[in-house]
Amino acid sequence: MRGNKLLSRVVWFCAMLICLLIVQTAYAQHYKKRYLDKYEALAIKLMNETGIPASVILGIGMLESGMGTSRNAKLLHNHFGIVGRNSLAKQHTTYRSKYREYKTDEDSYEHFVKIIRKKKWYPALKGNTEYAVWLKHMNHSGYSTAGVEWIRRVTNLIKRYKLYKLDAQMDFAKSTN
Repeated sequence: MRGNKLLSRVVWFCAMLICLLIVQTAYAQHYKKRYLDKYEALAIKLMNETGIPASVILGIGMLESGMGTSRNAKLLHNHFGIVGRNSLAKQHTTYRSKYREYKTDEDSYEHFVKIIRKKKWYPALKGNTEYAVWLKHMNHSGYSTAGVEWIRRVTNLIKRYKLYKLDAQMDFAKSTN
């Protein structure tokens, strides 16, 4: 009798654990879909204006902002981990950050591509849809301190969500910018 009671508790515990994992996965998928729905069109627009692949723009934004769930993304509208001034101290919040504050999420995206356009390797790459080449150059120019791990994480996001398919929509003439 006692063995059956223990077995039923173990089965109940396992069932609850499985339910929790399913709910957590569904919750995480919701944020990913919502992030892509919200910023995909902006990334494509910026790609066509600058020649920087949308997969790179979105992949980095997704990683650096935790799909828009990080405090920096929520409070500072900073989706790319760009360091700079913010007004958190003036807002009397307990959260402190070294990251730059933007008025809108779109401002963060636009500033990110502006930074990339200033890199010495940008003219040679603009219009190129090979995301791995862009990530390699960004890593070598010090965009992230995580190095090869950063490239791996962004690449995994690009592949997992098939962001590279967005790059096929590039309508950028190399001679224009």
